[in-house]
Amino acid sequence: MDGGGGGEQFDSRTVEDVFGDFKRRRTALIKALTVDVEEFYQQCDPEKENLCLYGLPNEQWEVNLPAEEVPPELPEPALGINFARDGMEDKDWLSLVAVHSDSWLLSVAFYFGARFGFDKASRKKLFNMINELPTIYEVVTGAVKKQQKEKSSGHSGKKSKSNSKAVSLSLDNMLVCWSEVA
Repeated sequence: MDGGGGGEQFDSRTVEDVFGDFKRRRTALIKALTVDVEEFYQQCDPEKENLCLYGLPNEQWEVNLPAEEVPPELPEPALGINFARDGMEDKDWLSLVAVHSDSWLLSVAFYFGARFGFDKASRKKLFNMINELPTIYEVVTGAVKKQQKEKSSGHSGKKSKSNSKAVSLSLDNMLVCWSEVA
């Protein structure tokens, strides 16, 4: 596949089809950063050129060079993910790749939305469907499990107070994580 999947054909034109593509690519990226993490780590050798992590629509992932065509057919993921690997704690590096992967997935989904002429209502529907899923970052860092625990333990008479506390805890954890990376 040329340039990590940049030349793929995508014939579907509905919000549901674009969302399906999003979910399959997301599944691939989550697999790379969790189940296949050792293989992913090995492929991201800092001695190699600028590498990107691609989530493919067949639920497979690959680490590859960016597309050579300019401009590429699809938006490109973060370039050079391999260079920071040895200079960071593993969990911080994986979190960074996860955040960039989330950003790339959104750009691909909304690229298709623009290409297929989605109107405001269709874009909003796509955005809402995407927002129902946890981000790759949330999955990789375990924030999803923390949020589920906080929700299940917060069923008391002070519901609104516990919800705002859970949000601030989640934000504090994210800020702590990023302050350590920076």
